[in-house]
Amino acid sequence: MLIIGLQAVAGVEERSAGAVVYRDIPGGRLYLLLQNAGRWDFPKGGVEKGESELQTVLREVREETGLDVSVVPGFRKAVEYFYRRDGKNIHKQVVYHLAVAQEEKVKISFEHQSYGWFPYQAALERASYDNSKVTLTAAEQFVRSSS
Repeated sequence: MLIIGLQAVAGVEERSAGAVVYRDIPGGRLYLLLQNAGRWDFPKGGVEKGESELQTVLREVREETGLDVSVVPGFRKAVEYFYRRDGKNIHKQVVYHLAVAQEEKVKISFEHQSYGWFPYQAALERASYDNSKVTLTAAEQFVRSSS
């Protein structure tokens, strides 16, 4: 007889919010990726107490890039995953919004080593996480359908 036990996963819940940031240039669109510990991803961070998702998005983008962006209405993509920290299971939900930047110059925070503005295909190849690639693809389709 085979018995498979289900164990309740006691853990911690984390919520973050971030943005797929892009800017339009003649002949196309460029997406912003930040490098942290060798991984390339979008600006994001924890939702602070009393803060809305959109407030978090604007604050985190400003803190991590120095950019003031405008959130594009109608795009919201949530991703969820689990990881372990200090022996605890962490369930994390990250909600991404779409944001447009008018400026090219980025001032990265101490958390990051580098940044880049990339055309869609190059950003897709550079993004380190599958969730980020799926989110970027959804954002690109949204922008194309809105144009």
